[in-house]
Amino acid sequence: MSSENLPQSPEQQLRKPRVAVVFGGRSSEHGISIVTAGAVLNAIDRTKYDVLPIGITTDGRWALTADEPERMAITDRKVPDVAQLAESSEGSVVLSVDPGSREVVYSEPGSVPKALGEVDVVFPVLHGPYGEDGTLQGLLELSGVPYVGAGVLASAVGQDKEYMKRVFTSFGLPVGPYVVVRPREWDNDRLSARKRIVDFAGEHGWPLFVKPARAGSSIGITKVDDVSGLDEAIEEARRHDPKFLVESLLRGREIECGVLEFEDGPRASVPAEIPPVTSHDFYDFEAKYIDSASGIVPAPLTEEQTAEVQRLAIDAFEAASCEGLVRADFFLTEDGTFVINEINTLPGFTPISMYPRMWQESGVSYQELVDRLIQAALTRPTGLR
Repeated sequence: MSSENLPQSPEQQLRKPRVAVVFGGRSSEHGISIVTAGAVLNAIDRTKYDVLPIGITTDGRWALTADEPERMAITDRKVPDVAQLAESSEGSVVLSVDPGSREVVYSEPGSVPKALGEVDVVFPVLHGPYGEDGTLQGLLELSGVPYVGAGVLASAVGQDKEYMKRVFTSFGLPVGPYVVVRPREWDNDRLSARKRIVDFAGEHGWPLFVKPARAGSSIGITKVDDVSGLDEAIEEARRHDPKFLVESLLRGREIECGVLEFEDGPRASVPAEIPPVTSHDFYDFEAKYIDSASGIVPAPLTEEQTAEVQRLAIDAFEAASCEGLVRADFFLTEDGTFVINEINTLPGFTPISMYPRMWQESGVSYQELVDRLIQAALTRPTGLR
């Protein structure tokens, strides 16, 4: 019997729903995930919910952390680390994989494990592999615990830029030119793989963008102006993922649009525009989070352009079978065509992030956004749906 069908005791019916905010993780986006968690913890209505912060260290240990969002901010241009926030350097949190129980247990070496009570919903704010890519979502499905955001398939598709583009293409969504180099191809015949990239540049022109296939926050991405910088860019991308993509430069404007699931289905926010960042080659990690490069909300588009990008954002949400929320990123090319670059199933959620800013401009405050996502997760069953 799944946990959502279990009868509730009078105590369970009276207590507030308990939200486990899970953050950190093993990816290169560990630090920004913690910053996101701090913003979410600040926004959760404590009169409606109990909160359990759980941080995952860079080596994968689930750690109990204090509910102190003020310690989860970027300080002196440095992002925080779960190891610094954990209440113990050895203690670990374990979530039961028995779908009949949502009990969370905390244990330390040499001590009797301590029950921390049940969790009603998980709010994952993990970015990148081992969190945003369907792995955590699969664990929560096994455990029978509802969670915010996309399910296993949509999370995996949204994380892998190759298969994301393949899905979009199959649904008729416009994508830009790209080439994928997989690990076996690079390891077995590097010269051939490199030639394929150079031939791609010959067809589509320089500069190119070399990026990890399964990373986010613009980490590991390099803009390459000519063949002399190609090898270094590939090495940087492969530091984050053995599979990488090479994309041609699409000349035009960068437009983003948020999608949020309401009771009657997904709706799109007002779009935003990311203007050229003069101090950076492109909208990279430091521009987004360290130097706080700001977007224009709402984007200066015509009514027709706004309606078109909102339609495409919802189409992308549906094509990847998403749930909860998505940020869809586009290029508005010089000929007036929208081309989808990617979606993020767990987009940046810090106070300066574009997703909450777009919804704020659309009439949904940050606190309301967090509450709506939690409520949607509480009413959504786990398992096949």
